[in-house]
Amino acid sequence: MSLFGRTYSDGDCLEIAGHRVRLKVHARARRVSLRLDRTRREVVATAPNPRRLSEAANFAQDRADWIADRLAELPPATLIEPGMVISVFGQPCRLERGGRGASFVPATEAESARILARGEGEAYVRAVVRALKRHALEVLSARTQVHAAALSTRLPTVTIMDAKSRWGSCKPGIGLRPPAIRYSWRLALAPFEVADYVAAHECAHLLELNHGPRFWAHVQALIGDMRPHRDWLRAEAARLHAFGT
Repeated sequence: MSLFGRTYSDGDCLEIAGHRVRLKVHARARRVSLRLDRTRREVVATAPNPRRLSEAANFAQDRADWIADRLAELPPATLIEPGMVISVFGQPCRLERGGRGASFVPATEAESARILARGEGEAYVRAVVRALKRHALEVLSARTQVHAAALSTRLPTVTIMDAKSRWGSCKPGIGLRPPAIRYSWRLALAPFEVADYVAAHECAHLLELNHGPRFWAHVQALIGDMRPHRDWLRAEAARLHAFGT
């Protein structure tokens, strides 16, 4: 709706004191409110219905200091450049310039893992991310096969996504179409055990499309106590999403 002649729609973005604020309609909301979306690194101004979007925009304008303070608490975006060492599935990995495109080179007895990538600036960042996506697909596909076999369930197709709001998703198979699991490539930046928990979680959905007791029993049977891994993801989500942004 409009405020001082301006019309707002669900999903519109504002710039307030140099920071991005996204307008959102949420039918279950009882009032206008602000919240920090740590994964998207933005503030969301929520309204109960489209008619109150202008009120949400005005509410955000009035709280510019709060917005600046909350965004300042986020970890800085990671500067990706040759020579830096990152953690890939819990193991050190050195970023180097070279190769014909972008590739992950496994560790040997003599040296740690490496990512070889070409390009300068943003082109180099994109090449590093491509290598991480391919490696994430390889590792998570293998873990999916292990967990699906343990559950005696149909093997799903596996793909990699760049989601900001979830680490994985599972879509059931229908008829001849196999089930499908998608993983965030940023799981490559998490410890192996944490990424494996997500794989077990999504595979458990092949049997239970819910988060009821039987679902969690399947997850626990696959990996044991999952609470440390869930806690790690909550604590480190913003840092992982700051990589490559």
